[in-house]
Amino acid sequence: MNIDSIQNGYVIDHITAGKAMQIYNMLDFASLDCPVAMIMNVHSSKMGKKDIIKIDGEVEINLEVIGYISPDSTVNVIKNGEIAGKSHIAPPEKLIDIIKCKNPRCITTTEQDIHHVFLLSNAKKREYRCRYCEAMAR
Repeated sequence: MNIDSIQNGYVIDHITAGKAMQIYNMLDFASLDCPVAMIMNVHSSKMGKKDIIKIDGEVEINLEVIGYISPDSTVNVIKNGEIAGKSHIAPPEKLIDIIKCKNPRCITTTEQDIHHVFLLSNAKKREYRCRYCEAMAR
């Protein structure tokens, strides 16, 4: 398989195997007007298997979404065909309007102007709880 290099854009690397499609959907990459390549189940000496997403265009990427779905990923910024910057993604301490509370009694289900806020409650297990009702994110 041969995927061309990109000139200006991003390479999201070291994605947990099988999670690239979830990132693609949550960040709405289908609506982009630039090439996006998703490579899944690539051999990795460090991880065994991994996924990679390449975006050949300068777009905004919400790193918190990546940190929630696949912490320990890396995001490489590509300028003129070279790596211009690299970010190591960690689980965010707070998620705002990224996921929704599933508790039907939570205030976020009845009040429209309240943001869905989840706080990292257990960093080792990467568990998040709703700020308002303490329900665990699923």
